[in-house]
Formats: sequence, structure tokens, C-alpha cells
Amino acid sequence: MNINLSKEAQEWFQQEMQVKKGDHVRFFVRYGGSSPIQDGFSLGVTKDEPIDAAITLEENGIVFYIEDKDVWYFDGHDLNVSYSEKYNGPQYDYSKNEQQ
Repeated sequence: MNINLSKEAQEWFQQEMQVKKGDHVRFFVRYGGSSPIQDGFSLGVTKDEPIDAAITLEENGIVFYIEDKDVWYFDGHDLNVSYSEKYNGPQYDYSKNEQQ
């Protein structure tokens, strides 16, 4: 599994969440909401230090990550983060990782 992040999404995180070089951004599982891969769960995001990061992506000194305890949610899918002009925020899409 991988995290893929568009340049526009990265810029959004830097501007709106005020993340900078040396910071960590965690994608985590939330109970409730909707998701195309897990009924009754959705994806959240926060600026937080990793405890047991399983998947990481470093872009411009910022580490985006998923904790080991949240990997089940992705069910073998990659996380693709882009920027949505319509919602003025990140958009999360999932693609099946064929290397699993």
C-alpha cells in the first residue's frame, strides 16, 4: 500500500493546516461517515507525531503517514490524495494495489 499526494494537496496541507518541514500528518480511521472501501467508517487527518507508522511518504520534509493499527481500513488499496477546488480541500480516492 502507498500514499500518493498531489502537489496541490500538499500545498493545501501547508496553507490550511500550517504544516511545515519536520511536521507529521496522520491519516486515520474514524467511526462514522462514508467510504467507498469500508461501510460505516471514513478517513480523518490530523497533525500528529507517529507512534507505529506503517506507511509513510515524505514530501518537502513533511511526513504523511498511516499508523499500523489503521492499515486494515485500506483493504489493500493505495490512498490517493488530491485537491478538490469544488470543496476547497483534500479529496481521498482509493485504488487497488495489485502488488499485494
